[in-house]
Amino acid sequence: MLTFIIFFPIAGVAAILLLPRERESWAKWIAAGVGAVILALTLTLFAAYDRDPGGFQFVDSTTWLESDFVDFTLQYAVGVDGLSLALVALTGFLFLVAVLISWRIDLRPREYFAWILVLETSLLGVFSALDFMLFFMFWEIEVIPMFFLISIWGSGRKLYSAWKYVLYTLFGSSLMLVGILALGFTAGTFDIRELGQIGEIKGAILPAWTMFLLLIIAFGIKLPVVPFHTWLPDAHTDAPTAVSVILAGVLLKMGGYGILRLSFSIMPDVARDASVWLAGFAAVSIIYGALVTLMQTDLKRLIAYSSVSHMGYVLLGASALGTVGLAGAAMQMFTHGLITGLLFVLVGMIYDRTHTRNIGDLSGMAHRMPFIATMMVIAGLASLGLPSLAGFVAEVTVFLGTFDKHEFFTIVGVIGIVLTAGYILWMIQRVFWGELNEKWKEIGDATAWWERGPLLAMVAVIFAVGVYPAVVLDLLETGVAPIAERLA
Repeated sequence: MLTFIIFFPIAGVAAILLLPRERESWAKWIAAGVGAVILALTLTLFAAYDRDPGGFQFVDSTTWLESDFVDFTLQYAVGVDGLSLALVALTGFLFLVAVLISWRIDLRPREYFAWILVLETSLLGVFSALDFMLFFMFWEIEVIPMFFLISIWGSGRKLYSAWKYVLYTLFGSSLMLVGILALGFTAGTFDIRELGQIGEIKGAILPAWTMFLLLIIAFGIKLPVVPFHTWLPDAHTDAPTAVSVILAGVLLKMGGYGILRLSFSIMPDVARDASVWLAGFAAVSIIYGALVTLMQTDLKRLIAYSSVSHMGYVLLGASALGTVGLAGAAMQMFTHGLITGLLFVLVGMIYDRTHTRNIGDLSGMAHRMPFIATMMVIAGLASLGLPSLAGFVAEVTVFLGTFDKHEFFTIVGVIGIVLTAGYILWMIQRVFWGELNEKWKEIGDATAWWERGPLLAMVAVIFAVGVYPAVVLDLLETGVAPIAERLA
């Protein structure tokens, strides 16, 4: 079933590309149908996963390439454990949201929805791959649809932002490929499961620190960690709304997932030595991201820089190397995807109605769009970590997991929460309260089913995870517990 889930979007791409020109508006219905099927199947896996033994389940594996001249074998091997299954489910959910909020796309809709589905396949593949080279292949594929989605359907300096994203990603990928090859040829396998069981890698082509650094930089660029973050605000600002949702909700998680699944699992000795350095970079990302967010006047850039800060908590939790900290990092990835995805959907709706994202030009919007204002308040409170909402669970778990290991950096992280409350409440107050700007007296609220449906669904999940976090946190713990054992 997992292979079907990964590649079913490509069948949707074929169906879309076969549409005659006069029927190209049907592309959105095909994409929505594919997205609904994928979400239903990922939720089926979520429910069927056996949490007692944990480990990789729903595995499909076959030999892909075998060499008689060099001792290595490449496999097509996919499977999910608690960590990857949660991210696969998040991917299925957010891609359906992305399709629905793109319902009024009228510029080359066939190409647009085709690229969206190609992107979905690549991301599902990244979180499911059990062979390092297969992981790298899926990692690279996502660059192509992202470039076209930003450069064609974006706004502002869209071509500049698209190329900046590509160049940063390819730079990181080139480092990752060197690290992969060095690891694979040294160990005699590219199987992620086998690499994780080897322990200390001896006689490596490159020093272990070098290989770890190559991988960490590649994953740090995607997360992103300061100072590798500068592509993110540009890409977010100029990308179409649906792409911003995918970028914040899923793509950034590739970096955190790579750190946990690959860097820590395969090279635990180096990870232990690098723990303090990783915590330091996390603290810098949290505070720097929050301070820069406070200075933003563009709604999209504000949320983009807030992602830099919030992804710092992922690295902070991971740096503790324990089960609680790693679970908090994974939970932060999951909840951030929901919350920030919701924030970008709302900003997109505001921009569609006002054609501006400048906070200074917006005021009193709650008078004209009370539903959007309510959704924004919920998303904002979840982002700053209000109890009973999903963001609180993730941040508290990170702090509980890191305080004993990195007391100072945990305190810095708590300060970041205070700054988050500042910029979120300041943004909501300026945009939605106060006297209504006369320019907006004719604008309307979100009333269409394809607007309200995704918003209500995302809010429902944010509340559900906040009230009963065990449904996700227990699953994530089954995935990170074996990693923590290797790091102990």
